[in-house]
Amino acid sequence: MHIIDSHFHWWPPHFFEKMAKREGYPRVELNARGGYTFTGANARSGDVQSWAAWFDLEKQFEHMDALGHQVDVVSSIGPFSIYFSELPAEEGRDAAMMWNEEMAAAQKKYPGRFWGTAAIPLVDTNIAIDVLDHAINKLNLVGVNLPGSIGTDPHIDADRLEPFYDRVEVLGVPLFLHPTDAIFSDILDGYNGALHLSLGRVVEVSVAAMRLILSGLMERHPRLKVIMSHTGGALPYQAGRMDKNGKKAGLTEMPSTYIKRMFTDTVSPHQPGIKFAIDYFGIDNVMYGTDYPCWDPATALQLISEIDLSAEDKQKLFVENARRILNL
Repeated sequence: MHIIDSHFHWWPPHFFEKMAKREGYPRVELNARGGYTFTGANARSGDVQSWAAWFDLEKQFEHMDALGHQVDVVSSIGPFSIYFSELPAEEGRDAAMMWNEEMAAAQKKYPGRFWGTAAIPLVDTNIAIDVLDHAINKLNLVGVNLPGSIGTDPHIDADRLEPFYDRVEVLGVPLFLHPTDAIFSDILDGYNGALHLSLGRVVEVSVAAMRLILSGLMERHPRLKVIMSHTGGALPYQAGRMDKNGKKAGLTEMPSTYIKRMFTDTVSPHQPGIKFAIDYFGIDNVMYGTDYPCWDPATALQLISEIDLSAEDKQKLFVENARRILNL
């Protein structure tokens, strides 16, 4: 079977080796697991831990090959995407350009097997647009990473970012919306991270998506492609509540109209959750994803095999939707 994994993480080691030399916060430090620990601006809570499997693309491909399928991958940044917006504007631009060059090099080395997505620093809108144009028009990356938070002031729905979303819509590339661990970690602390990892990330990505909706961004940009990770977070399950209370935002349509315009992946260790995402968003709006190396692709495939899908729908889920949504 041919499969495109739409939610896959490879982090370029050369980038982290250079960033580890940076003093102060935000910073990355080599850890005992063969990866890096990322600590955000002002040493805030919500550290991101990685391990060796994040950095060896060849071994990652070997793992995929062992599944017995032809698996191609789309690499997004994940929770580290906030890093570029916690740096001073010029430094954030340079770091994002370096990241994007690494993604483009891997995409060129493994054509048709690996697709990369762009880091964008969002603290300065003009810089964000310049980096975006370079990543898409010069480096041919296939999407843009949108962190769930860039801090409390401003949020990702800040008025000043409207030109950025204008440009993303014109370019026709998707935004990969992913939690960052930058918020909610303080109130969801303890239990060795179990509460934050299991609930905090779902809440963050759900809040971020609703900001794009309630602000009117999705309404003003009808062709904007937003890929909401992790089976849509809490929104499919709570869509009725969003409609009941979202009327106060004064949108033309109910919030669920815009939720259903988003795309999502199958990243959930819960078969009923995956099935509900497919039922809610529709088979044409859901792509296979594993969150590898955070999750096990073999388990992801097993859970999907337990859902009663036609051969046509499986083809959409595993290959065709990703090709169409991501313009592969």
